[in-house]
Amino acid sequence: MRDTFRNWAGNQSITPAQVRAPSSTAETARAVRDAAAAGLRVRMVGTGHSFTGITLTDGLLLRPDALTGIREVGDGWVTAAAGTPLGVLNEELDRMGLALANMGDITAQTLAGAIQTGTHGTGREAGGLADQVLGLELVLADGEVVTVSGDGTGRIRDGVSERDLFDAARVGLGALGVVTAVTFRVEPSFLLRSTRQPMRLTEILDSLDTITSDNEHLDFFWLPHTGTCLTKRNNRSAGPANPPSAFRRWLDNRFLENTLFGAVCGIGERLPGAIPRLNAISAAALSASTHTDTSYKIFASVRDVRFLEMEYAIAREHLGQALRDTRDLMERRGWKITFPIEVRVTPPSDAWLSTAYGRDSAYIACHVYRPTPNPAYFEGVEEIMIGYGGRPHWGKLHTRDASYLSTVYPRFADFRALRDRLDPGRVFANDHLGTVLG
Repeated sequence: MRDTFRNWAGNQSITPAQVRAPSSTAETARAVRDAAAAGLRVRMVGTGHSFTGITLTDGLLLRPDALTGIREVGDGWVTAAAGTPLGVLNEELDRMGLALANMGDITAQTLAGAIQTGTHGTGREAGGLADQVLGLELVLADGEVVTVSGDGTGRIRDGVSERDLFDAARVGLGALGVVTAVTFRVEPSFLLRSTRQPMRLTEILDSLDTITSDNEHLDFFWLPHTGTCLTKRNNRSAGPANPPSAFRRWLDNRFLENTLFGAVCGIGERLPGAIPRLNAISAAALSASTHTDTSYKIFASVRDVRFLEMEYAIAREHLGQALRDTRDLMERRGWKITFPIEVRVTPPSDAWLSTAYGRDSAYIACHVYRPTPNPAYFEGVEEIMIGYGGRPHWGKLHTRDASYLSTVYPRFADFRALRDRLDPGRVFANDHLGTVLG
């Protein structure tokens, strides 16, 4: 019986012709050559935290389980195998007195999966994971292994410069090659002071420029059907550390944000009309708190309640109006939405397919409880976002295709041309890439 792959949310699945779990770059290269010779397409999965079909294949599915661990440590950099989960990397770095400058709030992802789909987190000056990458090791469609870096000046082959491949492959969607190792820029471990504070949505909209410029890492969640947001402001601290107690960590991260919230979502599934009242109760229960802890423990969150997600990046200058448009649309259409809308910001990126390429960016993420999908909600918000030149997160649900994406990514044509040179036979293709890349 063949293995079936399912993603975390359970909305994507595939039964490939073959499954392999290479434990080295050489084994990965051999698997790619074997698949190409057999006429099979190849995709490397991560831990399944993408909501789209980006990793699916009917050919050879590569699993990253054995491609893990730190390979080498240098002055300000660390190289790790691509299948290493972010959470494992964080713990290993911490033991060495090191840390990433910024990261998202999910740490179950593999390193390759996170950067290939453009995982970003939130930061005033610190960009997403792809912007902390110094080098990549990739297996190309013909089985050749190449290493590229940001300061590379050589040529991979005719028509392909090392620097172009580096800038394209950091958020490469797995379309240019299989990433087998990633070199990250790291720095000495640091503490973050985390302040959680409820605020009115109108107050946030009136002070967006101030609160984004005053905080190194700003993240806020608006509870639909209420005027209340929970803001999370994370800033570097000289200490001392003041972490939450084990009980408080369990209470906030496990019980309130997962067990109790999951129960609320379940009630909303059975009684949709109660959702506005449930959200109002949740908003009234929010309270302020402050603690200081190791950076990765502040960045990371626990997400056990299954959901579907759509997220768009827009130019930061449009954030306030886009949120007002979203609020107004929700009121007009009468949708009952349990999950908060999450907002984050990042500086410009130079990775070609980064959602933050070339502009200060704001991210608006919409979620729905997995058992109660609401396509109309996603479609309505998506229409607002594309009106602002929005770029959909590569790992989250959207309906955009290459004809649209080519208008919002200045280097889109360059990426496609590079793909044509490196994978003319489309060894790394699948149906989803056919839609978003053409």
